[in-house]
Amino acid sequence: MKQIHPEMLKALRSYYPPGTRVELVRMDDPYTRLKPGDRGSVSFIDDTGTVFVDWDSGSRLGAVFGEDEIRKLEE
Repeated sequence: MKQIHPEMLKALRSYYPPGTRVELVRMDDPYTRLKPGDRGSVSFIDDTGTVFVDWDSGSRLGAVFGEDEIRKLEE
């Protein structure tokens, strides 16, 4: 399992609390149907820093810390 510094994990959870609206910037997964610009709401962040999102498209795929990129929406 990938390790993330506890302070970074705390910062991620503070920045992306459950319910935060996000937009996908990029995802390094050749099998996903998600595409840049897709939006969703943060569900939770696991202990590896993966941000799990309930995407508006119905997907529940997580954005992997350090590999994928999401941005917080100011709605």
